[in-house]
Amino acid sequence: MVGYVFLIVLTVVLLGASSCLRIIRQYERGLVFRFGRVREGVRFPGLAVLVPVADRMEKVNMQIVTMPVPAQEGITRDNVTVRVDAVVYFKVIDPVAAIVQVEDYRFAVGQVAQTSLRSIIGKSDLDDLLCDRERLNQGLEMMIDSPALGWGVHIDRVEIKDVALPESMKRSMSRQAEAERERRARVISADGEFQASRKLSDAAKVMADTPAALQLRLLETVVEVAAEKNSTLVLPFPVELLRFLERATSEEKSPTA
Repeated sequence: MVGYVFLIVLTVVLLGASSCLRIIRQYERGLVFRFGRVREGVRFPGLAVLVPVADRMEKVNMQIVTMPVPAQEGITRDNVTVRVDAVVYFKVIDPVAAIVQVEDYRFAVGQVAQTSLRSIIGKSDLDDLLCDRERLNQGLEMMIDSPALGWGVHIDRVEIKDVALPESMKRSMSRQAEAERERRARVISADGEFQASRKLSDAAKVMADTPAALQLRLLETVVEVAAEKNSTLVLPFPVELLRFLERATSEEKSPTA
């Protein structure tokens, strides 16, 4: 009988001792509430001893939290409907403020992030959302971090993940890109023709000063044609002969006139 009583007393003592002891992990901090009031000083990792009945401990995770922001639909400053989603990285820097100042700091940060993302969409152009995300990320971080500091939360980083465009806008952008590439191709081709004409003009001037150069170029052409098609017979006809015949014809006509 005495043994059973001893076991019961020992069990009660162990249960009471276990209710007074709490283990705080390395990435956590503990807040002790004594009769509803938070005690000064945050409990650090290790074994924490509480006063039975009077004390209650609340643990706060100090790790960086990765929170995806649901896609928000809005109209940009240049009247384009888009859907933008993002991700927020934040951590608790003041455990007391995170528990006392706000009911649920995770939910509060999520709501502020969604509101700020919609605000950024309305203030930005489509080109900014597609090409200048770094500046928009910094603006989002400042907008979310301003109220979060009062809750003991620090926004570590904000990233815009994706920008979804309507299909009609995608087709318009594709046509615009195709037209731009075609314009560049035409400009390059025209510039090549211009440079080639300059070179041909310079070559014509050289050949006009030295008629023998024209003969040499004609012989090179004959060699190239003969190498490609052996069955083709090429008879060079000097241009000077045509000019001589033209002058002779004009001289014959002038006396008769």
